[in-house]
Amino acid sequence: MAFQGVKGSFRVFAIIGEEGGGLVERSKSPWTTLFEVEDPRSKVPQYSKGKFLDVNQALEVARYDLQYCDWKARQDVLTIMLLHEKVVEVLNPLAREYKSVGTLKKELADLQEELGQAHNQVHISEARVSTALDKLAYLETLVTNKILQDRNTTESDLLPSTPSTLTESLDTVKSKPPRRNLNISGPVQPYHANLKNFWYPVAFSAHLKDDTMVPIDCFERPWVLFRGKDGKPGCVQNTCAHRACPLDLGSINKGRIQCPYHGWEYSTDGKCEKMPSTKLVNVKIKALPCFEQEGIIWIWPGNDPPMANLPSLLPPSGFQIHAEIVMELPVEHGLLLDNLLDLAHAPFTHTSTFAKGWSVPSLVKFLTPTSGLQGSWDPYPIDMEFRPPCMVLSTIGISKPGKLEGQSTRECSTHLHQLHVCLPSTRNKTRLLYRMSLDFAPILKHVPFMQHLWKHFAEQVLNEDLRLVLGQQERMINGDNVWNWPVSYDKLGVRYRQWRDSVEQRSKSSPFSNLRRIQNPLNE
Repeated sequence: MAFQGVKGSFRVFAIIGEEGGGLVERSKSPWTTLFEVEDPRSKVPQYSKGKFLDVNQALEVARYDLQYCDWKARQDVLTIMLLHEKVVEVLNPLAREYKSVGTLKKELADLQEELGQAHNQVHISEARVSTALDKLAYLETLVTNKILQDRNTTESDLLPSTPSTLTESLDTVKSKPPRRNLNISGPVQPYHANLKNFWYPVAFSAHLKDDTMVPIDCFERPWVLFRGKDGKPGCVQNTCAHRACPLDLGSINKGRIQCPYHGWEYSTDGKCEKMPSTKLVNVKIKALPCFEQEGIIWIWPGNDPPMANLPSLLPPSGFQIHAEIVMELPVEHGLLLDNLLDLAHAPFTHTSTFAKGWSVPSLVKFLTPTSGLQGSWDPYPIDMEFRPPCMVLSTIGISKPGKLEGQSTRECSTHLHQLHVCLPSTRNKTRLLYRMSLDFAPILKHVPFMQHLWKHFAEQVLNEDLRLVLGQQERMINGDNVWNWPVSYDKLGVRYRQWRDSVEQRSKSSPFSNLRRIQNPLNE
């Protein structure tokens, strides 16, 4: 649901969808009576598509959104309770008499995995409820302050074109053939708000200890990661509410981050829980939804409710992780992604590292579906994928480091898997997370100082790229186009740019782009 005000008036464009499917199989457990809350979706007002709602109707829809989030969170908690009952049942002495130890272990392992997934879902539901409350408060503020009271303005005054006209123009755009050139030139523009509405990996779990902090920049704003009393990570603004001192200059005290200036202490939800030398008042700094999965810490920097699931970035089955490296690079993250999605440059750029001795093929192609963001390189035995919003995954077939074997990854006996995460820190800085995995030589994990060797090699490869990308960035800022005349091997990089354009253009299909958009959970 999107809303916007123009010339002191207020309208809402609502599209109400449905979400099907139950959550858990409800047994005759006594817990179920405590969670018998009616599913609110049956009571949602059925406004027609394309209808513009007034303020009161918009508030009604927003309140149903909040009721839905509450209902969904209750179902998640109920799921955990029912799973706990299953655990008790498995461990019951009478049940053990009829089951082997192996059967009990398998059932307990399966239940442990289900419980982990259910707990993670509860945390995400909590974040969605918090975001829905913020949206509702924002709408109520608009009404209370009477910002948009003129309900007599006609729809023609509000819209430069009717919804049907907008649809026709979008159809016209879709029917146009793709342009040959991309225009990526001039100073880097501020990042579009739509790019923020994704889960972003920001750190490896192993790098965030209980007593440490990890300061990061994300979309031009400073944040700091730390672990709370329960050991779970949190992400709060790296600025004390009192005197704007950087919090990462302080320390961790009993799961709270302590400002070094006057000792104010904040929990992972941003609430100030301690103010030495003065009376405690209600103060809170901004905190982002923050979760940990598969050895990576993620944040959601956008204003829309977080998506319900975190993507998996684990290497394929049979691989072991050998190195996890983080670097801060002085380039805009889009230029770095362009570079990582291009393999044709390797025999010309990486002549001192992994591509040393590679021959230059007469033709390099990237084989992919018509509209896919993944595929394989020909003639190199390398599979590659761009995973929105900023991840590149690649699997390289090798016989030994630095050598190629075969023309496809399937023909190779050993492989190297890479994950590159290009976090947009600022308009001229990228936080790079690099994870390297192998499906051979597991003994290398136990060789002393091997991490330092991998980091040295990764820095060598990146330095070969950086001197080129920094030159591109300088010329781009001065007005040169860094994407002139794309050719066949530029396919994946071009599709990344087209994906990014499509994300940024989403709000431009509506003339209402200067107010926050409300996403209805019932539409997901």
